[in-house]
Amino acid sequence: MKNIPIGEVLKEYGYINSEQLEEALLYQKEHRDKRLGAVMLELGFVDEKQMLTALAKRLDLSLTDLHEIDIDTEAVAQIPRQIAEKYKMIAVEGKDSELTVVMNDPLNFYAIEDVRQISQKNIKIKLDVLDNIDNAIKKNYGAVGVKEALKKASSASFIEKEAPAVAEVGEEAPVVQALNRLLIHSYSMGASDIHIEPFEEKMLVRVRVDGVITETANLAVSLQLSLIARIKILSDLDIAERRLPQDGHFKTKVDDVDINARVSIIPTVYGEKAVIRFLYTDIVVDDAERFGMKQENYEKFADAVNSPHGMIYITGPTGSGKTTSLYMVLERMAGRSVNISTIEDPVERNLPGVNQMQVNLQAGLTFERGLRALLRQDPDIIMVGETRDAETASISVRAAITGHLVFSTLHTNNAISAIIRLRDMGIPSYLVANSLTGLVAQRLVRKVCPDCAETYEANSDELKMLGAETARLKKPLGCTKCNHTGYRGRMAVHEVVVIDRALRRMIAQEVEIEDIEKYVRDNMGFKDIHESARDLVLSGITTIEEFNKVARYMD
Repeated sequence: MKNIPIGEVLKEYGYINSEQLEEALLYQKEHRDKRLGAVMLELGFVDEKQMLTALAKRLDLSLTDLHEIDIDTEAVAQIPRQIAEKYKMIAVEGKDSELTVVMNDPLNFYAIEDVRQISQKNIKIKLDVLDNIDNAIKKNYGAVGVKEALKKASSASFIEKEAPAVAEVGEEAPVVQALNRLLIHSYSMGASDIHIEPFEEKMLVRVRVDGVITETANLAVSLQLSLIARIKILSDLDIAERRLPQDGHFKTKVDDVDINARVSIIPTVYGEKAVIRFLYTDIVVDDAERFGMKQENYEKFADAVNSPHGMIYITGPTGSGKTTSLYMVLERMAGRSVNISTIEDPVERNLPGVNQMQVNLQAGLTFERGLRALLRQDPDIIMVGETRDAETASISVRAAITGHLVFSTLHTNNAISAIIRLRDMGIPSYLVANSLTGLVAQRLVRKVCPDCAETYEANSDELKMLGAETARLKKPLGCTKCNHTGYRGRMAVHEVVVIDRALRRMIAQEVEIEDIEKYVRDNMGFKDIHESARDLVLSGITTIEEFNKVARYMD
């Protein structure tokens, strides 16, 4: 194998000519540390796929795509990670005495022999491009590391009466390493939440990626106590309190990755359940220059944002990206000559040029008290992380009508329902009318995976739902690139209402919500979330299943 002349192989199969081979050999003489294959790539005579194809033909090997195959983590674990990274290879399947390995350089005899000696198995070779191998190593060895660390921690777990001793363990303790592996692996997957759930005979670890929750590990119950205790320590919570819910927040660094997370712990029948929510600082947003909005919605929203004062609410359920949207707006506005202050619980991301304050209930710093203090700080723009009670709503509204631009979030089904919600909080209709500047409702829908989606003709029921006569839709099939979900990534859909003079009068007069909605449709070109989601389905960005999720929530 090692003596096969790669130049002659490429020439034989028509990928290079004699002149190119001669040039490459001359170049190699001047750069003796480089192999001829690398020289061919550097000079641009062939690409990686062509070289692998030629080698596969000569050596009677098969090409594969690591994105398209299921990788057995048990097989992965048979090759140490340092060896896999050194030789750019990964084991994908193990059967009896044979181990299937995907690599980039089948002429590296020493690599193949090392792996044969380590695994004590016959090696079957498949070929793939280097990027795919690197990505597979990163992803799958992370999963292997989590399983191994959790297994090790389970065998060394503290018994219940020794739980406080977790506070005294060092960073090398099995439970610490187990949680670190779990955090870094889940974070690298783009998970939004980690659920650690105790049951009678087991403990489940599940992660939510792109809105869908999947099981990651099934652990011994014995690990539950020490793992929860470690989470409490990181979050500065009471390690001895197991009867009451606790909320916390932590920042840590694992493998040079900064992790910022919010923690919620509740007591259950079989012990405490913990949910860790990652607060990402580097979220990639579609149409970021328009705050993730389509052009028509952005123009309306920008009109409201440019107002010198008033109240702007972003509404939606938990996890719909409301805070991310607010941060994008504040980040843009921080470049202006204005004083921006926030009160949040917690501060999810530090914004340059913005004065951010975090709620501290133990010290008595509530949204209400913090907001009152902010009003004495000469602010131009205020952001209230969430309007949770009547007192906060009242102060926010009064701040808006006294010359401040105020942003906040509410939990409502749609944009116009925010009017009813404020009334229910005891805010007089005339104050609601005079303070409101804009309302935005937001949802997240999953984007269909472009690598495995299948196009099909919509049936009669689907056409009826979409209000279309004919349509070609996308069906999610699932591949390794999308973890076999059929979806990869999410994007926001919005509905936007800008409050004009006529609308203020209608709000003040407590006109029925249905009449308000008719007015914004007839006079403002209002498009609701249903319609926005439908457009994404018809354009092949998402699926009818995702549309139905939005429709059910909005009905």
